[in-house]
Amino acid sequence: MNSIIERISAHAGEIILGKDRQIRLALVCLLARGHLLIEDLPGVGKTTLAHVLAKTLGLHFQRIQFTSDLLPADILGVSIYERDSASFKFHPGPIFAQLILADEVNRATPKAQSALLEAMEEHQVTAEGVTRPLPEPFFVIATQNPAYQIGTFPLPESQLDRFLMRIELGYPDAQAERALLQGKDRRELLTQLQPCLEPQELAALQQRAAQVFVSDALLDYVQALIHFTRQTPRFLNGLSPRAGLGLLHGAQAWAFSDGRREVLPEDVQAILPAVAGHRLRPGAEFAGESGAALAQYLLASVAIP
Repeated sequence: MNSIIERISAHAGEIILGKDRQIRLALVCLLARGHLLIEDLPGVGKTTLAHVLAKTLGLHFQRIQFTSDLLPADILGVSIYERDSASFKFHPGPIFAQLILADEVNRATPKAQSALLEAMEEHQVTAEGVTRPLPEPFFVIATQNPAYQIGTFPLPESQLDRFLMRIELGYPDAQAERALLQGKDRRELLTQLQPCLEPQELAALQQRAAQVFVSDALLDYVQALIHFTRQTPRFLNGLSPRAGLGLLHGAQAWAFSDGRREVLPEDVQAILPAVAGHRLRPGAEFAGESGAALAQYLLASVAIP
């Protein structure tokens, strides 16, 4: 693995125990300039992982707790009249940070959720008729609880498609859980965590990841995967062009994290469940199949050229 990525993963792995693959996927998502959705039960470390990434990458961090009474202005900011200047002054909201944790994003109403759409896609926000750029780099890490839990509002497909990857942490294995029970408090460890990078170093890594070579044969494979989803009745809808670009950029970042200069089909296969799982919906005859199962079916159905 790339030495820098390995060092960051090692620091994160000291706090998030037994989740090396999920940590690597999260780092790869950020290297590919994407946003990350972490979906799982409460208490498995979703919020802690976001804190760890912000700390290790040296990014300015803001947490937004999504609740049913959250308003778009609570996210974007608001103009307040100032008597001294006899004018309105815009006070930026928490969205103006390099890494945003949208905690329990599906507990807010669709109106509040929609405040993230322009920010995630265009790295800018429009408030009261004025468009303001967001800091660079800009990432959103959102956590959400399973849809069957009380008080959740499902994210619309348009918003899900703006997340490059969705991952699940799951319960730790027995060895990791024993170390967690016997070790220090995770919040205490977080305060001791030191940055491994500066924001400009992260930008350089992103550029290097984007330069990883992609052969014509590899592009044939990516296109074959995308076209298959659009032709088979197993899927309600095919993957979008944005999903295809995400699959390619994610594979480049995965190869870069492995210290290689060329993307292999195995890189595409490694990240496809995280990139496609939240975008695929089963057709009418296959209702009930999970995104993970659909992603595995896709990989098994399309041969490597």
